[in-house]
Amino acid sequence: MITELNSPEPPDSPKRGIEQPVVDVRHLSRSFDGTDAVKDLSFTVRAGSVFGFFGRNGAGKTTTIKCLLNLLRPTSGSVRLFGLDPAHDELAIKRRIAYVPDSAAFYPWMTVRHTLDYFASFRESWDVTVEAELLERFRLDPRKRADTLSKGQGMQLALVTAICPGPELLILDEPTTGLDPIVRREFVEAVVGAYQDADPENRTIFVSTHLISEFEGLVDDFTIVENGEAVLACGADDARNRFRRIRARFSAVPPEIKSPDLVEVRQHGRELELVVSDSYESVVHQIQSFAPEAITVEALDLESIFVALLNPQGQHA
Repeated sequence: MITELNSPEPPDSPKRGIEQPVVDVRHLSRSFDGTDAVKDLSFTVRAGSVFGFFGRNGAGKTTTIKCLLNLLRPTSGSVRLFGLDPAHDELAIKRRIAYVPDSAAFYPWMTVRHTLDYFASFRESWDVTVEAELLERFRLDPRKRADTLSKGQGMQLALVTAICPGPELLILDEPTTGLDPIVRREFVEAVVGAYQDADPENRTIFVSTHLISEFEGLVDDFTIVENGEAVLACGADDARNRFRRIRARFSAVPPEIKSPDLVEVRQHGRELELVVSDSYESVVHQIQSFAPEAITVEALDLESIFVALLNPQGQHA
Protein backbone atom coordinates (compact mmCIF):
# COMPACT_ATOMS: atom_id res chain seq x y z
CA MET A 1 0.00 0.00 0.00
CA ILE A 2 1.33 3.45 -0.91
CA THR A 3 0.94 6.07 1.77
CA GLU A 4 -0.09 9.24 -0.01
CA LEU A 5 0.55 12.48 1.83
CA ASN A 6 -1.44 15.62 1.42
CA SER A 7 1.05 17.40 -0.82
CA PRO A 8 0.01 20.64 -2.52
CA GLU A 9 -0.84 20.19 -6.20
CA PRO A 10 0.25 22.89 -8.65
CA PRO A 11 -2.62 25.35 -9.16
CA ASP A 12 -4.49 25.64 -12.43
CA SER A 13 -2.88 29.03 -13.08
CA PRO A 14 0.70 30.05 -12.20
CA LYS A 15 0.96 31.92 -8.90
CA ARG A 16 4.72 32.23 -8.55
CA GLY A 17 4.67 35.98 -8.94
CA ILE A 18 5.85 36.87 -12.43
CA GLU A 19 8.17 33.88 -12.64
CA GLN A 20 7.12 31.34 -15.21
CA PRO A 21 7.96 27.69 -14.52
CA VAL A 22 10.49 26.14 -16.86
CA VAL A 23 8.42 22.93 -16.81
CA ASP A 24 4.70 22.96 -16.09
CA VAL A 25 2.86 19.62 -16.08
CA ARG A 26 -0.87 19.68 -15.35
CA HIS A 27 -3.07 16.62 -14.88
CA LEU A 28 -0.98 14.64 -17.36
CA SER A 29 -2.19 11.16 -18.28
CA ARG A 30 -0.77 8.80 -20.89
CA SER A 31 -2.31 5.42 -21.63
CA PHE A 32 -1.11 2.45 -23.65
CA ASP A 33 -3.79 0.00 -24.75
CA GLY A 34 -6.08 1.22 -21.99
CA THR A 35 -3.45 0.99 -19.25
CA ASP A 36 -2.32 4.22 -17.59
CA ALA A 37 1.47 4.65 -17.57
CA VAL A 38 0.98 8.18 -16.19
CA LYS A 39 -2.18 9.20 -14.38
CA ASP A 40 -3.28 12.76 -13.49
CA LEU A 41 0.29 13.91 -12.79
CA SER A 42 1.01 17.55 -11.97
CA PHE A 43 4.25 19.33 -11.02
CA THR A 44 6.26 22.44 -11.86
CA VAL A 45 10.00 23.08 -12.16
CA ARG A 46 11.29 26.55 -11.36
CA ALA A 47 14.11 28.26 -13.20
CA GLY A 48 17.61 27.75 -11.83
CA SER A 49 16.64 24.75 -9.71
CA VAL A 50 17.58 21.09 -9.66
CA PHE A 51 14.38 19.08 -9.82
CA GLY A 52 14.37 15.41 -8.87
CA PHE A 53 11.84 13.13 -10.54
CA PHE A 54 12.05 10.00 -8.39
CA GLY A 55 10.44 6.64 -8.89
CA ARG A 56 11.13 2.96 -9.30
CA ASN A 57 11.70 1.42 -12.72
CA GLY A 58 8.38 1.38 -14.53
CA ALA A 59 6.87 4.18 -12.42
CA GLY A 60 6.14 6.37 -15.46
CA LYS A 61 9.21 8.62 -15.41
CA THR A 62 10.40 8.00 -18.97
CA THR A 63 6.86 8.23 -20.35
CA THR A 64 6.55 11.66 -18.73
CA ILE A 65 9.87 12.79 -20.21
CA LYS A 66 8.81 11.59 -23.66
CA CYS A 67 5.71 13.77 -23.34
CA LEU A 68 7.95 16.73 -22.47
CA LEU A 69 10.06 16.05 -25.56
CA ASN A 70 7.03 15.53 -27.84
CA LEU A 71 8.06 11.94 -28.46
CA LEU A 72 4.64 10.99 -27.06
CA ARG A 73 1.40 12.95 -27.00
CA PRO A 74 -0.56 13.09 -23.73
CA THR A 75 -3.80 11.16 -23.57
CA SER A 76 -5.11 14.05 -21.46
CA GLY A 77 -3.73 17.00 -19.54
CA SER A 78 -0.97 19.31 -20.70
CA VAL A 79 2.78 19.89 -20.59
CA ARG A 80 4.54 23.21 -21.12
CA LEU A 81 8.23 24.07 -21.32
CA PHE A 82 9.05 27.79 -21.01
CA GLY A 83 5.31 28.33 -21.40
CA LEU A 84 5.32 26.63 -24.81
CA ASP A 85 3.47 23.53 -25.99
CA PRO A 86 5.91 20.85 -27.25
CA ALA A 87 3.34 19.69 -29.81
CA HIS A 88 3.19 23.12 -31.48
CA ASP A 89 6.53 24.73 -30.57
CA GLU A 90 8.88 21.76 -30.72
CA LEU A 91 11.74 23.49 -32.53
CA ALA A 92 11.65 26.58 -30.30
CA ILE A 93 11.75 24.35 -27.21
CA LYS A 94 14.51 22.04 -28.43
CA ARG A 95 16.76 24.99 -29.15
CA ARG A 96 16.68 25.71 -25.42
CA ILE A 97 17.06 22.21 -23.97
CA ALA A 98 19.39 19.22 -23.99
CA TYR A 99 18.55 15.63 -23.20
CA VAL A 100 20.70 12.76 -21.91
CA PRO A 101 18.86 9.41 -22.08
CA ASP A 102 19.55 6.38 -19.93
CA SER A 103 21.49 4.72 -22.73
CA ALA A 104 23.52 6.82 -25.15
CA ALA A 105 23.88 5.76 -28.80
CA PHE A 106 26.10 7.30 -31.47
CA TYR A 107 27.03 6.50 -35.04
CA PRO A 108 29.50 3.68 -34.48
CA TRP A 109 31.93 4.68 -37.24
CA MET A 110 32.38 8.22 -35.88
CA THR A 111 35.20 9.13 -33.55
CA VAL A 112 34.59 11.17 -30.41
CA ARG A 113 35.83 14.22 -32.34
CA HIS A 114 33.50 13.60 -35.27
CA THR A 115 30.59 13.01 -32.89
CA LEU A 116 31.14 16.32 -31.12
CA ASP A 117 31.46 18.19 -34.44
CA TYR A 118 28.27 16.51 -35.66
CA PHE A 119 26.27 17.57 -32.59
CA ALA A 120 27.75 21.07 -32.67
CA SER A 121 26.57 21.51 -36.28
CA PHE A 122 22.95 21.47 -35.07
CA ARG A 123 23.47 24.09 -32.37
CA GLU A 124 23.53 27.89 -32.58
CA SER A 125 26.36 28.04 -30.03
CA TRP A 126 28.97 25.62 -28.73
CA ASP A 127 31.42 26.27 -25.90
CA VAL A 128 34.75 24.84 -27.08
CA THR A 129 36.41 25.72 -23.78
CA VAL A 130 33.90 23.64 -21.82
CA GLU A 131 34.29 20.87 -24.38
CA ALA A 132 38.06 20.76 -23.88
CA GLU A 133 37.68 20.82 -20.09
CA LEU A 134 35.20 17.95 -20.09
CA LEU A 135 37.22 15.83 -22.50
CA GLU A 136 40.19 16.22 -20.18
CA ARG A 137 38.15 15.58 -17.04
CA PHE A 138 36.59 12.43 -18.50
CA ARG A 139 39.85 11.37 -20.18
CA LEU A 140 38.02 10.89 -23.47
CA ASP A 141 40.33 10.38 -26.44
CA PRO A 142 38.94 12.41 -29.41
CA ARG A 143 40.44 9.82 -31.80
CA LYS A 144 38.54 6.91 -30.27
CA ARG A 145 35.64 5.44 -32.26
CA ALA A 146 32.17 5.56 -30.70
CA ASP A 147 31.71 1.80 -31.03
CA THR A 148 34.74 1.19 -28.78
CA LEU A 149 33.50 3.34 -25.89
CA SER A 150 32.42 1.74 -22.62
CA LYS A 151 28.95 2.48 -21.24
CA GLY A 152 30.44 5.02 -18.86
CA GLN A 153 32.42 6.73 -21.62
CA GLY A 154 29.33 6.79 -23.81
CA MET A 155 27.33 8.53 -21.08
CA GLN A 156 30.17 10.99 -20.53
CA LEU A 157 30.25 11.79 -24.23
CA ALA A 158 26.47 12.27 -24.19
CA LEU A 159 26.85 14.72 -21.32
CA VAL A 160 29.50 16.69 -23.22
CA THR A 161 27.17 17.00 -26.22
CA ALA A 162 24.39 18.18 -23.88
CA ILE A 163 26.36 20.72 -21.85
CA CYS A 164 28.45 22.46 -24.54
CA PRO A 165 25.49 24.25 -26.20
CA GLY A 166 24.66 25.88 -22.83
CA PRO A 167 20.95 24.91 -22.79
CA GLU A 168 18.53 26.53 -20.39
CA LEU A 169 17.14 23.13 -19.38
CA LEU A 170 19.14 19.92 -19.03
CA ILE A 171 16.98 16.78 -18.88
CA LEU A 172 18.65 13.65 -17.51
CA ASP A 173 16.85 10.29 -17.64
CA GLU A 174 18.47 7.73 -15.32
CA PRO A 175 21.91 9.05 -16.34
CA THR A 176 24.04 7.14 -13.82
CA THR A 177 22.38 3.71 -13.96
CA GLY A 178 24.95 0.98 -14.59
CA LEU A 179 27.97 3.24 -14.11
CA ASP A 180 30.72 2.49 -11.63
CA PRO A 181 30.99 4.75 -8.53
CA ILE A 182 33.91 6.81 -9.85
CA VAL A 183 32.23 7.52 -13.19
CA ARG A 184 28.96 8.36 -11.40
CA ARG A 185 30.73 10.90 -9.20
CA GLU A 186 32.52 12.49 -12.16
CA PHE A 187 29.25 12.65 -14.06
CA VAL A 188 27.38 14.42 -11.24
CA GLU A 189 30.27 16.81 -10.59
CA ALA A 190 30.32 17.75 -14.27
CA VAL A 191 26.57 18.40 -14.29
CA VAL A 192 26.99 20.89 -11.48
CA GLY A 193 30.42 22.38 -12.18
CA ALA A 194 30.46 22.58 -15.96
CA TYR A 195 26.77 23.21 -16.48
CA GLN A 196 24.81 24.82 -13.69
CA ASP A 197 27.54 26.82 -11.96
CA ALA A 198 28.22 28.64 -15.23
CA ASP A 199 24.86 30.45 -15.03
CA PRO A 200 22.96 29.18 -11.96
CA GLU A 201 19.95 31.48 -12.23
CA ASN A 202 19.17 30.52 -15.82
CA ARG A 203 20.18 26.87 -15.98
CA THR A 204 17.75 24.27 -14.77
CA ILE A 205 18.27 20.55 -14.26
CA PHE A 206 15.52 17.94 -14.46
CA VAL A 207 16.90 14.59 -13.31
CA SER A 208 14.83 11.42 -13.40
CA THR A 209 16.34 8.65 -11.30
CA HIS A 210 15.83 5.92 -8.75
CA LEU A 211 19.43 6.34 -7.52
CA ILE A 212 18.56 9.26 -5.30
CA SER A 213 21.72 9.32 -3.19
CA GLU A 214 23.77 10.42 -6.22
CA PHE A 215 21.87 13.72 -6.36
CA GLU A 216 20.95 14.05 -2.67
CA GLY A 217 22.86 17.27 -2.03
CA LEU A 218 21.85 18.93 -5.30
CA VAL A 219 18.07 18.58 -5.47
CA ASP A 220 15.98 21.63 -4.57
CA ASP A 221 12.51 20.20 -5.24
CA PHE A 222 11.25 16.76 -6.13
CA THR A 223 8.26 14.61 -6.99
CA ILE A 224 8.04 10.90 -6.19
CA VAL A 225 5.91 8.85 -8.58
CA GLU A 226 4.60 5.31 -8.31
CA ASN A 227 2.40 3.58 -10.88
CA GLY A 228 2.27 6.84 -12.82
CA GLU A 229 0.86 8.89 -9.93
CA ALA A 230 2.48 11.45 -7.64
CA VAL A 231 3.05 10.15 -4.12
CA LEU A 232 4.85 13.19 -2.74
CA ALA A 233 5.76 16.61 -4.15
CA CYS A 234 7.95 18.68 -1.87
CA GLY A 235 10.98 20.89 -1.44
CA ALA A 236 14.03 18.88 -0.41
CA ASP A 237 14.62 20.86 2.79
CA ASP A 238 10.93 20.72 3.68
CA ALA A 239 10.94 16.94 3.27
CA ARG A 240 13.97 16.53 5.52
CA ASN A 241 12.20 18.63 8.15
CA ARG A 242 8.92 16.73 7.86
CA PHE A 243 10.06 13.13 8.16
CA ARG A 244 11.59 11.38 11.16
CA ARG A 245 12.56 7.83 11.98
CA ILE A 246 11.75 6.87 15.57
CA ARG A 247 13.24 3.80 17.22
CA ALA A 248 12.05 2.61 20.62
CA ARG A 249 12.88 -0.45 22.75
CA PHE A 250 10.47 -1.79 25.35
CA SER A 251 10.77 -4.29 28.19
CA ALA A 252 7.93 -6.35 26.71
CA VAL A 253 5.99 -6.54 23.46
CA PRO A 254 5.81 -3.04 21.93
CA PRO A 255 2.48 -1.23 22.17
CA GLU A 256 0.39 -0.29 19.17
CA ILE A 257 1.10 3.29 18.16
CA LYS A 258 -1.65 5.17 16.34
CA SER A 259 -1.23 8.29 14.21
CA PRO A 260 -2.54 9.39 10.80
CA ASP A 261 1.02 10.43 9.96
CA LEU A 262 2.59 6.98 10.28
CA VAL A 263 4.34 6.16 7.01
CA GLU A 264 6.08 2.93 7.97
CA VAL A 265 5.85 0.62 10.98
CA ARG A 266 8.30 -2.20 11.69
CA GLN A 267 8.58 -4.40 14.75
CA HIS A 268 11.73 -6.36 15.61
CA GLY A 269 11.03 -8.31 18.80
CA ARG A 270 10.89 -5.73 21.61
CA GLU A 271 11.96 -2.92 19.27
CA LEU A 272 9.68 -0.67 17.30
CA GLU A 273 10.77 1.38 14.28
CA LEU A 274 8.47 4.04 12.85
CA VAL A 275 8.72 6.56 10.05
CA VAL A 276 6.49 9.56 10.72
CA SER A 277 5.66 12.69 8.78
CA ASP A 278 4.76 16.07 10.23
CA SER A 279 3.48 15.28 13.76
CA TYR A 280 6.41 13.19 14.93
CA GLU A 281 6.48 15.06 18.28
CA SER A 282 3.03 13.72 19.20
CA VAL A 283 4.14 10.20 18.28
CA VAL A 284 7.21 10.58 20.50
CA HIS A 285 4.98 11.68 23.41
CA GLN A 286 2.70 8.71 22.78
CA ILE A 287 5.66 6.32 22.87
CA GLN A 288 7.04 7.93 26.01
CA SER A 289 3.73 7.32 27.75
CA PHE A 290 4.49 3.57 27.52
CA ALA A 291 7.82 4.04 29.35
CA PRO A 292 10.26 2.71 26.73
CA GLU A 293 13.71 1.58 27.78
CA ALA A 294 15.23 3.71 25.03
CA ILE A 295 14.05 6.02 22.26
CA THR A 296 15.88 7.79 19.44
CA VAL A 297 14.71 10.20 16.75
CA GLU A 298 16.58 10.98 13.54
CA ALA A 299 15.94 12.98 10.38
CA LEU A 300 15.78 11.16 7.04
CA ASP A 301 17.61 11.82 3.81
CA LEU A 302 15.68 11.85 0.55
CA GLU A 303 16.52 8.27 -0.34
CA SER A 304 15.24 7.02 3.03
CA ILE A 305 12.02 9.00 2.55
CA PHE A 306 11.65 7.47 -0.91
CA VAL A 307 12.12 3.92 0.42
CA ALA A 308 9.73 4.45 3.33
CA LEU A 309 6.96 5.87 1.13
CA LEU A 310 7.17 3.08 -1.41
CA ASN A 311 7.28 0.25 1.15
CA PRO A 312 4.08 -1.29 2.51
CA GLN A 313 3.06 0.11 5.88
CA GLY A 314 3.06 -2.27 8.78
CA GLN A 315 5.75 -4.74 7.77
CA HIS A 316 7.03 -6.88 10.64
CA ALA A 317 10.29 -8.75 11.00
